[in-house]
Amino acid sequence: MTTEQIALSPRAPLRERARDGGRRPWPAAYARIVLALDVGILAVVVPAAYLGRFGWRAPAVSGVPYPSLALGLFAFWLLALRLTRAYDPKVVGYGAEEYRRVTNGGLGLAALVATTCYLTGLPLARGFVGAAFAIGTFGLLAGRYAARRRLHRRRTTHRDWSHRVLILGGGPPAAELIRRFRSEPYTGFHVVGVCLPDSEAAPVLFDDVPFAGTPAAIREAITRLDADTVAVTASAGLSPAALRRLGWELHASGVDLVVAPALADIAGPRIHTRPVAGLPLIHVEEPELGGPRRVLKAAADCVLALSLTALFAPVLAVIVVAVRLDSRGPAIFRQRRVGRDGREFTMYKFRTMAVDAESRRAALVAANESDGVLFKIRADPRITRAGRFLRRWSLDELPQLLNVVKGEMSLVGPRPPLPDEVARYGEDAVRRLLVPPGMTGLWQVSGRSDLSWEDAVRLDLYYVENWSIAADLTILWKTAGAVLRGRGAY
Repeated sequence: MTTEQIALSPRAPLRERARDGGRRPWPAAYARIVLALDVGILAVVVPAAYLGRFGWRAPAVSGVPYPSLALGLFAFWLLALRLTRAYDPKVVGYGAEEYRRVTNGGLGLAALVATTCYLTGLPLARGFVGAAFAIGTFGLLAGRYAARRRLHRRRTTHRDWSHRVLILGGGPPAAELIRRFRSEPYTGFHVVGVCLPDSEAAPVLFDDVPFAGTPAAIREAITRLDADTVAVTASAGLSPAALRRLGWELHASGVDLVVAPALADIAGPRIHTRPVAGLPLIHVEEPELGGPRRVLKAAADCVLALSLTALFAPVLAVIVVAVRLDSRGPAIFRQRRVGRDGREFTMYKFRTMAVDAESRRAALVAANESDGVLFKIRADPRITRAGRFLRRWSLDELPQLLNVVKGEMSLVGPRPPLPDEVARYGEDAVRRLLVPPGMTGLWQVSGRSDLSWEDAVRLDLYYVENWSIAADLTILWKTAGAVLRGRGAY
């Protein structure tokens, strides 16, 4: 029997599932929670913007009172979010697309209001509208982030509000998919079984994921395991016709069908579907390593770094004094690092170790807790008392703002490596040097020193090939949370 013989004719089990509603209720329930949160935020922001501009007065413009305009703004804002599909269950809770749609809804409505005022001559108070859109957009994004954090915690601790995934296919593609889902349970994909092609031996299982039979028995497996998603891997061996028929049957039953391609670690903006001769060909754009957006990123880095340096100047002065009083030696530690295109530069940090730390490293090699080319010890005896505090809150990295101003580093990018680490890089890891290193990055918000070498390289390569302005802003936002939690900081 082959995978072409998947039984897809209408049968009772899946038809009964369809009559019962098929899909799990939690995606719609979570979307309703997000909607209620948005309503609450706008219900506070719009009146607050009104009161901040007019107080308790109720001025009228062209005979229309401002309270009515404020109510209209509230209603049309929610409509704009609906039109940009900001409540789509397939988007809510996943990736940067949700934030992008929320922002587009606010910007689109703001553009519509500005155009309407210009064409009709309506003298709408700019202070009221500007404050409402600025504070409201930030509030909506913050609310979505808070809701997502709670969703992730619930998925990690309880495993409910997650998709129950039945994988179709075996071998390395299926094993890699299971590993990815398990390493990031907050994404909400819980593997409940694997249907192996009949060329596979049934006893070949994946850890504690049960064998659910062959593809011919996928219907019974879905019902038995209460799966709501079928993930087809590259090893499933389905023909286009069989995959199409599977999609028809699953859609009628309320079960989602996802296809996991052999391509990995490629973000959505680089992937475009191009229909050719009836085939949905996937076109993968080249990584953007230069061009206008890179120039914009470098300019924004410089401006933000200068602003942050001025803002943190009193803190920097206090840290300098604390480091000098805690132990002998300079307050600033200078170290050669490797930047873009393999060019070395001097990176600045506040000193967190004793002045003889480098000479004592050889004696601590046996205590190294990191794999790969990194050297990390959780309770490193060379770290000073002030150094432990600075590392806990990542304050030791503030002098790197000077490296950003000089163009040697970026606010967001791969981890800046040491020359001896680069000398031991494999072919893949060398691609980390195609962009400037960053003060923070995916490695910072994903575990920091707790990451394995393999995961650190994977995250850095993902950033190099899929970076965007929106992703940078998201990473900067998440960095604050990572620093406050202190996980992996040592």
